[in-house]
Amino acid sequence: MINQYPTWKYLLIAVILVVGTLYALPNLYGEDPAIQISATRNAQVDAAVQDRVSTALSEAGITPMSVELLQEQILIRFRDTELQLKAADLLGKTLGKQFVVALNLASAEPGWLHAINALPMYLGLDLRGGVHFLMEVDMDAAVDQAEARYVGEFRDLLRKRDEPIRYITVVRGSGGVVAQFRTAEERDQALEALNKEYDSLEFSTSETVDKWLVTATIGDQERRDIRNFALQQNITTLRNRVNELGVAEPVIQQQGDSRVVVQLPGVQDTARAKEILGATATLEFRMVDESHNVLDAVNSGHVPAGSELYNERNGDPVLLDRRVILTGDYITDASSGFDQDSGGAAVFINLDSKGGHQMSNATKDNIGKLMAVVFIENKVETREVNGEPVKHKSVVKEVINIARIQGQLGNRFQITGLDNPQEARNLALLLRAGALAAPIEIIEERTVGPSLGRDNINQGFMSVVIGLALVLLFMGVYYKVFGLFANVALLLNIVLLIALLSMLQATLTLPGIAGIVLTVGMAVDANVLINERIREELRNGNSPQASIHSGYEKAFSTIADANITTLIAALVLFSFGTGPVKGFAVVLSLGILTSMFTAIMVTRAMANLVYGGRRVDRLSI
Repeated sequence: MINQYPTWKYLLIAVILVVGTLYALPNLYGEDPAIQISATRNAQVDAAVQDRVSTALSEAGITPMSVELLQEQILIRFRDTELQLKAADLLGKTLGKQFVVALNLASAEPGWLHAINALPMYLGLDLRGGVHFLMEVDMDAAVDQAEARYVGEFRDLLRKRDEPIRYITVVRGSGGVVAQFRTAEERDQALEALNKEYDSLEFSTSETVDKWLVTATIGDQERRDIRNFALQQNITTLRNRVNELGVAEPVIQQQGDSRVVVQLPGVQDTARAKEILGATATLEFRMVDESHNVLDAVNSGHVPAGSELYNERNGDPVLLDRRVILTGDYITDASSGFDQDSGGAAVFINLDSKGGHQMSNATKDNIGKLMAVVFIENKVETREVNGEPVKHKSVVKEVINIARIQGQLGNRFQITGLDNPQEARNLALLLRAGALAAPIEIIEERTVGPSLGRDNINQGFMSVVIGLALVLLFMGVYYKVFGLFANVALLLNIVLLIALLSMLQATLTLPGIAGIVLTVGMAVDANVLINERIREELRNGNSPQASIHSGYEKAFSTIADANITTLIAALVLFSFGTGPVKGFAVVLSLGILTSMFTAIMVTRAMANLVYGGRRVDRLSI
């Protein structure tokens, strides 16, 4: 008997179709408007917070669909966006600054699909929405940081010369960096040395009673370069952080001379995205001042020279040396985990060669002494004062870990003292992605709901439906039973394509929908070639069974050539394209694979089941 597949091939096709249908199903359930509540570093989301949220909503007459306590966050689902927005305002006031209340869209798929990791595919910002941030870089802070860096460099240059130049102080003044000297001779020597080393700065001299001054100011060109570098460095850092978040097809681009647009389509954890993108956390390693009594410094208000007063997380004061052993700039990699001794959260840090050398030298001479890890975070908030928005800047510095140096440290070590594993993961992420060159403020935040892309979704959906309906009608009328085979394969092709996009968690955009429409055309094109080959064989006088066999065999090479050339074009688009172009290429590539499978194997299996293994006088084609 001819035109029959072995049993294993039928089973393979059936398994692929069943699995594809299962993993395409989540896309039918849509999404619920939701609110996501997560904690800041000094709070924790637990059952008590969940009860507090439920009580607040109940008292306000707001009935949510569900209030779920998930891993370190609460997810509240609503029937519509009106209730969602009303509840977000209420909970923001009720919970205060200890918690982040963020709008979200949560998948409405049933639990049994989620249990087998069947997730809906992401839709791009033009379809599903996502998170849109407009961020502004604090350019004045970038210049301030440059001036602060010059203060330290000036001190080192004057102090570490073969013949050191004595100075009274080097500080930042209103006009720039000001160095004070006791004599005019020392001032002139310093001016010559600084001018030689820093030709990009502008120097001027002045004098007061018993003080001779050198003032260094940053010129206009240097100021522009600093600001441009800060903007570009922040864009690079934001891109690294978005990559760490695992967001598909993000948009990160400059807007104007101080702003950055960040679009995160399909992002689920909007609160964490906001926290990670806007954070400017870094670390400093300093020795603890054990030679002075910290309580005396607190009570008297006088901090010993060369030391600074900090607080630990529990509020206890501690004196640290003013000299910084190492900053987070030398960190090349960071990962979170657990301390083997205490079992608490820890961050494992790798330094570059220069940082490892500095840490090695510092710890070699201080074995047995205490070293502190200082966590530094710059925050910029816009508050309304007398009806006008006013920016409020603050720097949070706290000691997260104090440990006794047991031996000489090198390029790899760990820090502990973190509140929980989530904070360890976030800190490791920030250190891996790099510190922002200047503080950045989110001045516009939009969680874009499906309403924005509803017209796009409807038009895209209608284009697929109309195109598919016309193709199905033509194939059914023109090729009869074999047209029905092609129609079933065409529908299964779309199901498998959606399943693959869902399994890969790819992002579908408007260009992706164009790729689906193109895939429909390509898939039916293969069946047209096969059916015409079969009709040609019948016209040549071959038997129906031989015509089916020859039709599929002879059409295969033509179909393969056409699809391979299209696949090459798709790979080129993916390699050189960006954003939506890549999305189109991905959909097109996957569509080629699924259309080859359904147009050749699935239709052949159906033809075999209907006509194979028996004598046939004529074919309905």
